[in-house]
Amino acid sequence: MNTEFDDLYKQVILDHNKSPRNFGVLQEYSHHAEGHNPLCGDEVNITLVLKDGVIEDLKFAGTGCAISKASASIMTTMVKGKTVEEAKELFDEFHEIVTKDPDAEIAADEVGKLVVFSGVREYPSRIKCASLPWHTLLNAINNEEAKAITV
Repeated sequence: MNTEFDDLYKQVILDHNKSPRNFGVLQEYSHHAEGHNPLCGDEVNITLVLKDGVIEDLKFAGTGCAISKASASIMTTMVKGKTVEEAKELFDEFHEIVTKDPDAEIAADEVGKLVVFSGVREYPSRIKCASLPWHTLLNAINNEEAKAITV
């Protein structure tokens, strides 16, 4: 990873871990899901209000490592106000970034804020930490009762 991305990665992860956005549980919500990463013990709970195909509001709660918490925080800021289809497209972009070959170039202007997660590609066990909130979001959108699990 080049130094510029490495520094950005660390700065953004630390910021969102220290001051997570949209942290908590919505008092009233239409959709909910829970996720668990058994490898490191991360737990995430997502509540959201989905109305007419738009994610009007969402929050996350739970415990976990800095990467998991930062990923959930960034995810909530990016999908709030988006349609379900737009949120699923962001999930696909995120998934491609974190699973792409570690040596592959990623154009920051193509993926925006998600580029900071390109750093987890070098640490396969951390991919599961970063992706847990995203998989849990999909379960919440689909109102799936089964826990999202990254193994």
